[in-house]
Amino acid sequence: MLYYFQFKYNIVKIKLLSHSKKVFLILYRINQYSSLLDNNHKSEIFQNIKDKIIDLDEFVFLTGAGISQESGIPTFRGPEGLWRKYDPMILASISGFNKNPKLVWEFYKYRQELICNCTPNHGHRAIAEFQKIKNSSVLTQNIDGLHEKAGTKNIVELHGNILRMQCTECEFQETIEQKIDQPLPPVCKLCKNILRPSVILFGEPLNPDRWTEAERLSSDCDVMFIVGTSLNVGPVNQLPLYAKRNGAILIEVNPEPTAVFNEIMDYSIKGSATEILPQLLQLQKNKY
Repeated sequence: MLYYFQFKYNIVKIKLLSHSKKVFLILYRINQYSSLLDNNHKSEIFQNIKDKIIDLDEFVFLTGAGISQESGIPTFRGPEGLWRKYDPMILASISGFNKNPKLVWEFYKYRQELICNCTPNHGHRAIAEFQKIKNSSVLTQNIDGLHEKAGTKNIVELHGNILRMQCTECEFQETIEQKIDQPLPPVCKLCKNILRPSVILFGEPLNPDRWTEAERLSSDCDVMFIVGTSLNVGPVNQLPLYAKRNGAILIEVNPEPTAVFNEIMDYSIKGSATEILPQLLQLQKNKY
């Protein structure tokens, strides 16, 4: 009663505080229940996936920038994507390179040094482990080389590899170990012409041999995992259609479902590659 007579306004405050606690508790319990439902739903999906794919043989992982984001490599089109800060037509196009190779090389050198300090995450390593129990191939849009660092074999690097460079005139190629320690743009050791990053720049077609291999693997697979890619870029976004025409099971692993191709997915799991792929791997291992 002391508070009531002397500090009546505090009673109101205390009641409001008590009401807020109740609201918070209700919301907390709803969130817990929602999380429980989500976890139960995921468990059902995982078990369903296991039952569907446990006896299938040919797996393909189609990966994009999202799988490497958790290794510290920026994506291109997300909220913090590189293309929100830099103009790709200036810094990542063949016309930009031909016009100002030094400027383009400065951008790629920055990215190379960033990538050299990054390591594969649990998503990359789970894919490498899948290859020990299933015939698995990787079709990646990423140019960071993290699949190879994780020990993965049978990789088709559709957009090239930023840790390699090639001559613009002759057949010379060179791997970048840590950083480029020569003036930009670097020059070929054989013919002294300019080197370029061994990546597909805007305005260039994909390597025809790599694309043919990607089409073949997609058309022949039993299961395709679509991991960390929005499927906004063609022609790579056609590869799930090749798999689907062959009757393959399509399993999407993304923080957000793909907008255009979601309807053709057999399973769409909302989550990161580092969280989901190790769980799917463990389900497969439980058979052996």
